[in-house]
Amino acid sequence: MKNKEHIDHTLNHLFRQESGKMVSVLIRIFGAENIELAEDVVQDALVKAIETWKYKGVPDNPKAWLYRTAKNRAIDVIRRNKYSKVIDFSDPEKQLLVSEYTLMEAMNNYWKEQQIKDDFLGMMYACCHPNISQENQITFILKSLCGFSTKEIAKSFLSSNDTISKRLYRTKEYFRKHKVRPVIPTVEEIITRTKTVLSTIYLMFNEGYNSTHSALLIRKDLISQAMFLCKSLLSEERTQLPEVYALMGLMSFHTARIDSRITPEGTLVLLSEQDRTKWDKQLIQLGEQYLNKAAFGNTISTYHLEAAIAYQHCKAKQYEDTNWKVILEYYDLLLKIKDDPIVFLNRCLVVLQLNGPQEALSDLESISGNKVVEKYYLYHAILGGIYQKSGENAKAVISYKRAIELTQSNHEKLFLTHKIACVLN
Repeated sequence: MKNKEHIDHTLNHLFRQESGKMVSVLIRIFGAENIELAEDVVQDALVKAIETWKYKGVPDNPKAWLYRTAKNRAIDVIRRNKYSKVIDFSDPEKQLLVSEYTLMEAMNNYWKEQQIKDDFLGMMYACCHPNISQENQITFILKSLCGFSTKEIAKSFLSSNDTISKRLYRTKEYFRKHKVRPVIPTVEEIITRTKTVLSTIYLMFNEGYNSTHSALLIRKDLISQAMFLCKSLLSEERTQLPEVYALMGLMSFHTARIDSRITPEGTLVLLSEQDRTKWDKQLIQLGEQYLNKAAFGNTISTYHLEAAIAYQHCKAKQYEDTNWKVILEYYDLLLKIKDDPIVFLNRCLVVLQLNGPQEALSDLESISGNKVVEKYYLYHAILGGIYQKSGENAKAVISYKRAIELTQSNHEKLFLTHKIACVLN
């Protein structure tokens, strides 16, 4: 049983980390019109690993074993389709695959370490093409680059298998129609295109950190994959941009605190009540290193400021030591860059800590009547908290109930219900 668990764990971790790299290489070999063929080859390699390792045990270098198996399977596909029109061999890059004299050497070149890394990064940029909707980007990344099944993605976002399949189909059709290849953008394009990639990675991370589409509040699988994708950008000199380091720092600070965010029973824990001994000090130090490395260039991104705010929370030994004045300055800078209602709402919480409920309420009332803002559960949850601090319990209960109506998270519903109970008792 333990051996089976070891094999399952090794394969699951390996497949999450390596399947996207193999798919990216195979799409370069087979062409964007054959994405399903690339995915099938990777799936075949996984199945063969399950069947072989069950009897022979996990090999010394499981990644190399999996790559070699996928490569050999790809060679079989090339030989079988040499005279068909499934694969376009007219591409000069692929002509060496047609002849048996050059097939092996050409195939080996595709599977060199640097080429694999380039193809994977190129595939990340291809998945985040600005003409592909963000929900389709995330869906396709989870399927092709992170090894998630259609069923797993559907479960993650409370969607049907059919809905996810349609998203994947539309994205693959875009790839086919435009013959998208896994290529890292030019130096001129890389900054603009990287913003889109980072936005998608951060959305994935946020869904893992505070899931709105799952029975689980925290999805460690999504957090892990988001951080893996960001690290992949940092592994290539061309994409070692300040905002990439800043996002990596931000995610490190947030991830360091996840074990203190919920009780064993699954109840949300406020930052002020979290057990800071559970915070991952090593990950906080790593986040600080990433943030320091982000301090170059002429611009400050939203990730820089959000990471700086998160760091202030992480460095405070206890809640009372939090430097709210510095955090407020960061929020003011953030609002100048990003006029975002969520940023404004979080700033109100800082004002509440620094200057009390009346000033926080005054700030919040300045955006009351905004139909977009009033659809956020967070607006009503914060309003309820301010009313509660002011002793206006009836108004607090009304706001908390409205927040419950607007959130999809069962954890947040339970938390807000508890808040109402505290107000009424």
